[in-house]
Order: sequence, then C-alpha cells, then structure tokens
Amino acid sequence: MLNSLITQVVAKFYLMTDHLLSLHLRPCFSNFHCPNVNINTPKTTTATPPSPPPSSNPNPISPRNQPDWRRPISIFGRTGLLILLTLMVVVGVLLPTMKMRMPDGLLSRASVSKWRDYTLAQAAEFVAKNGTVIVCAVSQPYLPFLNNWLISIARQKHQDKVLVIAEDYATLYTVNQKWPGHAVLVPPAPDAQTAHKFGSMGFFNFTSRRPRHLLNILELGYNVMYNDVDMVWMADPFPYLQGNHDVYFTDDMAAVKPLNHSHDLPPPGKKGRTYICSCMIFMRPTNGAKLVMKKWIEELQAQPWSRAKKSNDQPAFNWALNRTAGEVDLYLLPQAAFPTGGLYFKNKTWVQETKGMNVIIHNNYITGFEKKIKRFQDYGLWLVDDHAQESPLGKL
Repeated sequence: MLNSLITQVVAKFYLMTDHLLSLHLRPCFSNFHCPNVNINTPKTTTATPPSPPPSSNPNPISPRNQPDWRRPISIFGRTGLLILLTLMVVVGVLLPTMKMRMPDGLLSRASVSKWRDYTLAQAAEFVAKNGTVIVCAVSQPYLPFLNNWLISIARQKHQDKVLVIAEDYATLYTVNQKWPGHAVLVPPAPDAQTAHKFGSMGFFNFTSRRPRHLLNILELGYNVMYNDVDMVWMADPFPYLQGNHDVYFTDDMAAVKPLNHSHDLPPPGKKGRTYICSCMIFMRPTNGAKLVMKKWIEELQAQPWSRAKKSNDQPAFNWALNRTAGEVDLYLLPQAAFPTGGLYFKNKTWVQETKGMNVIIHNNYITGFEKKIKRFQDYGLWLVDDHAQESPLGKL
C-alpha cells in the first residue's frame, strides 16, 4: 500500500517537475536569464521570431507584470534550487524505499527486448544448481498446469532449478515478469499455440521440439530432468536417480510390475518397440545420453505427422532407446514411485498397496484440458486454486 502511494506521488511529481523545467529552466540555457553562467554557445544569426497572434485584449499584460508561473526561473535562483533539492530528496530517500520500482509499462517495454535476446545458455547457467536443470516446455494455454506443477516442486525445495522453455512469446513474458530469468524461448517460435489434443499435428509440432532442447542443454554440460507439466511431485525424485547411468525413464504400461522389478529396458511390445514414457526423463551430459537425443531427432524426422498415422514424439523416443540400447547405459525407474496415469488413476487396489511410495504422478491416459483438471481435482492434486501463493509465479 505504501509503495503504491509513493509511486503515485513520485509519478505526479515527475510530471510537475518536467512541466516546470520545460517552462522555466529551458530558457535559462539561452544565456538571457542566466547572466552568471557562460555556456560558450557559438554565435549564430538569430531569426526574427514570428509575431504573436492578434489578441482580443486591447491592454495585454506587460512582461514586467506577467504572472509568476510565466516568469523564467534561474537555475541558481531560490525556486530553481528548491526544485533541485526536492529532486535530490526524491531520488535519495523515496526511490530506495520503493526498491527502484519502475512503472509497469516501462518494465514491460524493457523486458520485451531483454527476454527476446535471452539465450538457452544464459538461462541454463542462471537456474542450474549442482550442475542440474529441471526443464519443462509450455505454451500459454498450459500455464495453469505449469503453476500446479511448480507448487508441487516448490514443496520439495527444487523450484530454483526449474527452466521453463516457452513455446510462445506470451509464456516467455508472463513467466519472466513474475519470475525473472526462469523462462527462455528457443527460436524459431512455433505458430500460436492452443491446447492441442493428443495426436493432433499441433501436439506433434509442439512435442517434437523437445529432444533438440534437451540435447542443447546436455551439450552445455548440465544434468537435465524433463517433466511434462501435467505431473505432480509427491516426494523428492532425486534420491531415486541412483548410480551414474546415462538415461533414466519410466514405463508407460499400466500392467502391474513386482516391486523389485528389473531396471533394464523392458522387452518390446506388439509393435516391435517398448512403451517408455517420454514425459519424465533424467539424463547426465554423457555421450550416451546425447546419442539417444540425436537418434530421437532422427526418428522424428523419419516419422513425420500425417492424418493417417497421427504420430507423436513418444514412439520415436522408444525407437531411439531400442536402437541405442547396446551402446547406452539405460535405467528404468521403479513403477511404484513413478506410475503412469493408467495405473495410478485406474487401479485403486494398487494405489492402496503402494501408498506412501509414489513420487511423481502423471496425469496421462486421458485427453482434454478440462478433463485433466477435473481428474486432478477429484484426487486432490489440483493445487492452484488454494495454494497459488506457494508457486514462484503466484496467482496467474
């Protein structure tokens, strides 16, 4: 409240001072009203000023009798010094109490230019903690899911590692205005995004940029964890990233595994490939992890979206894993800790048996923006309505 009041007073004072300066101080520099100041301006031929417009007053006020507000003020005169002293008080006292806050309009204009030029390398260096970055990719329609995901991460004290890869400029500016430095846009920006349905061309175009982002971060030398934002952290996942494997991932199959299941890449399914989820991945900056990302990019290029196939990024990720399995150290994370939505939301018996073991819940096996929100609400996992203050973004 105090800052807001001070901001209004200072803004009005700036306008008043600017007006006074334009009326009084500017003439001072012509040397006509500051006889003691030598500005050393070169002599020029002065054109005859235009005649004033005809006045309807037959007895105009003489210059000697002009009102005070029309009189030029010497910069070293009493009034001029008073104005300068007041400015010094404002700058020296009021602005520090406001933490140098600028008007929102000025901030936004400055930010637009700044964040457009913000690079992935700069962003990763800013957010990385202990050599690790947590990444998500978001377009504007999914900002509520981003906020929900961030609340759950903040509860585990890992929010400072988060880097939001914005897939449109609206997301870039929204996140960085509220949480400076935690969003970056990797050009070229995709077409304007909507809440794309799974299997659509828009969804494919959106998700197919993912391996390139992740590869770039690996090339910068960071460990990287990728999450979709329709996830909720129930506990800290980092203790489960045991050993020094290249790539860690989760199974997207809903079939129940034994609690002590193998951590090897599962055998291929009916389509000749595995069903690993591309929505929760952790990688170390090794040659093996980089190879998987490169193969993923190649597979996406070889399997573009079409109306007949309606492909997405996940089959290509599985083909990349299957074709590099002999060269890369892969690690399947425990199902009880990282269940797919097809298991967690549809098998109540399993949920009871693994109560307290779940670490990250994925809201997949359902399509539709509103349906995902409703399911999170039904299970008490939609946090933004009552706990937005826990997010670094606050309430959006």
